[in-house]
Amino acid sequence: MRLENLINAAKANISGDDLPPVDQWNPENCANMQMRILRDGSWLHEGSVITRPALVKLFSTILRKDEDGQTWLVTPVEKVKVIVDVAHFIAVSVEKIIDENVESLYFTTNVEDVVKLDNQHSLMINTNSKTNTPEPVIRVRGRLDALLSRPVYYQLVEWAKEKDQQLGVFSDDSFFILGDKGEHLID
Repeated sequence: MRLENLINAAKANISGDDLPPVDQWNPENCANMQMRILRDGSWLHEGSVITRPALVKLFSTILRKDEDGQTWLVTPVEKVKVIVDVAHFIAVSVEKIIDENVESLYFTTNVEDVVKLDNQHSLMINTNSKTNTPEPVIRVRGRLDALLSRPVYYQLVEWAKEKDQQLGVFSDDSFFILGDKGEHLID
């Protein structure tokens, strides 16, 4: 499959703001193409950075992570394996909205997905095994996650409250743990 064919297939399957039903597509045919999403959210095709944001956004709409942990770009007739370094997206901003005394946190990704932190779109603090540093992610859709950018993570730490010796943030009447008290001091 050539890159142009993948682009055309993705465009053909987007109707309005709805995402294509990639979870319902199970093509047998696997294209032999190298795709990778780097830690910083950059996408590579055959080792070259995809520089068109609109193309990355388009590809993000046909992205799927299966139960076995493998990520694919999926169309009804073909799929392309995608190597993901840390997460599928980057959370580039967070906004706190208070409505009727209920705080809700909304994250925007590098591909303009907006996700409310809630029980379906949870926050997880993974730890990088090589650097022992936190890698906070939020579930965007399906099994696809967004790594919180450093400014977004620091904003959460600034908003953090203590509950049961844990620091965390409230959103949608739920408490999401950032870590143990004293673990996230900012100088």
